[in-house]
Amino acid sequence: MDIVFIRQLRIETLIGIYDWEKGIKQPVVLDIEMAADTTKAAATERIQDTLDYHAIAERMQQFVGESRFELVETLAERCAEIIRDEFRVPWVRIRVDKIGALTGAAGVGVAIERGTRPG
Repeated sequence: MDIVFIRQLRIETLIGIYDWEKGIKQPVVLDIEMAADTTKAAATERIQDTLDYHAIAERMQQFVGESRFELVETLAERCAEIIRDEFRVPWVRIRVDKIGALTGAAGVGVAIERGTRPG
């Protein structure tokens, strides 16, 4: 199994449970790893033969940027669903970092894995 990844994709979104958070956009950072077979793409050098990380990043920016979440867990779950369903990815690991959310910490968040990791 090969891994296609997107690291530190920063997106401004409405996220949080507190009243003051509900009216301001805050940054979240996504790290995404996706199972893929890159063998064919390596041979053909055609984007159609691999995961298009540019298209996935644009979709995440659009979705997260236009959405509103109370919990990072919900954000991660919805992103995983989109990646698996729309891009036909069998396994994904997503880490969502809500930077600046906790005084004294660089960030807080959640990491989830969804799907079956090919062997």
